[in-house]
Amino acid sequence: MQDKYEEKRILIEEMGVALEERADLTPLAARIYAALILSCYEGLLFEEIIAITQASKSSVSNNLNILVQLHYVEYYTRPGDRKRHFRTTKYYVRNAMEQYEKLIERELDMVKKINAYNKEYNPQKFKNENSVGILFQEYLTEQREKIKTTIEGVKNFQKQS
Repeated sequence: MQDKYEEKRILIEEMGVALEERADLTPLAARIYAALILSCYEGLLFEEIIAITQASKSSVSNNLNILVQLHYVEYYTRPGDRKRHFRTTKYYVRNAMEQYEKLIERELDMVKKINAYNKEYNPQKFKNENSVGILFQEYLTEQREKIKTTIEGVKNFQKQS
């Protein structure tokens, strides 16, 4: 059985790869974000993030600043303590869902263009693949609507919190 820290390290790497692609982040920013998602609500100190990522102070600092500017991460200080604590914003789930919605939108736009092109310039191919192209377009349309509804639900939940 893996210990908690080894399991967390592996999960940070897996999440980092996914976040890098989905959120269009640098590899280090994605790993920092993943580490903060897996941390307690109090977040992590700058030194802890350096230890987890094994990156230089300047690299960690630059990537934290990017995450703060993107509103993925926030920081706070405790009274009498100058150290900054970093944590995910309360909107991190919503941010992830909004990124996913954009990905679906791009994919749907591409599928529509492919279907339109084949319908006009390759009518035989479109006829043969009509059901597959249209089914995929319908699937993406349903996914887009489902994620929009879920995002609204998250927004409403956050208003109540």
